[in-house]
Amino acid sequence: MKDRNRFWWTGLILGAVLATTTIARTCHSQHNATTSMVPLDELLLFFPAKFPEGDWQPEGETFEDVTFQAEDGTQLHGWYCPCEEPRGVLLLAHGNAGNIATRVDWIRYLQRKARLSVFAFDYRGYGKSEGKPSVKGVLQDATAARAKLCELAKVNDSDVILMGESLGGAVATALAAQAKPRALILQSTFPSLREVAAVHYPRLAWLVSRSKLDSVTAIAQYQGPLLQSHGNADRTIPIALAEKLFQAANQPKQWVTIDNAGHNNWITGEYLQQLDRFLDSLPAPPQKQDSK
Repeated sequence: MKDRNRFWWTGLILGAVLATTTIARTCHSQHNATTSMVPLDELLLFFPAKFPEGDWQPEGETFEDVTFQAEDGTQLHGWYCPCEEPRGVLLLAHGNAGNIATRVDWIRYLQRKARLSVFAFDYRGYGKSEGKPSVKGVLQDATAARAKLCELAKVNDSDVILMGESLGGAVATALAAQAKPRALILQSTFPSLREVAAVHYPRLAWLVSRSKLDSVTAIAQYQGPLLQSHGNADRTIPIALAEKLFQAANQPKQWVTIDNAGHNNWITGEYLQQLDRFLDSLPAPPQKQDSK
């Protein structure tokens, strides 16, 4: 489940550099010669892996293929992985590369070991989801995914645990600001796109909008349990940036430093123990009411 984050921020700034030469991005279709302007700081932000890359028929895994629509009509895809007598219902927002089928081991752990009913979905342009990724689009996709999970699990927004990794952390935080979840779990994420750009390319960071994926502002609007973790050897998103996001969050909140972990190798025994304790500490969700 390795992300290509070492390329992500380089790509982000290369996209910004193109602003100085006013280059338009040509549509991929060879039959369409028109050009469409793409937000310059998103030009190389996403690294989607399309089907069939990944393990799409994981051995022994229990899941349901789910198709659903974003608000703009984009057809999306995800896996609903229910658990008998779960201790929670979780929406998983992955990072900027790969797809759900490249994260089978992590999904299996959450379902079987953590005893969660998991809905893992692909943003537009990833896996079996249609369309092309954009920041606006993936936020729409996440909103639609949460609504679909509530339908599948017969729960409310307030019953859903949101989990996001890296880019997915910003997506999950935006969702938490929209409607309060049961809990928010963030891994290897950042306060805003601009602040990460400022670390790697300080002279060009001004080209990235301050408001784009502004998780510091979003997390201040969330009132509920937070578990945030970060590797202290992360060179893609330095731990100081994650600490800034954590400082902006309201109580109750828990911080986990993962020793010697970089951006992608944060799943350690110590972290899994902390995750387990955090899940155990959550107030029980309200009892489901019979449908009328």
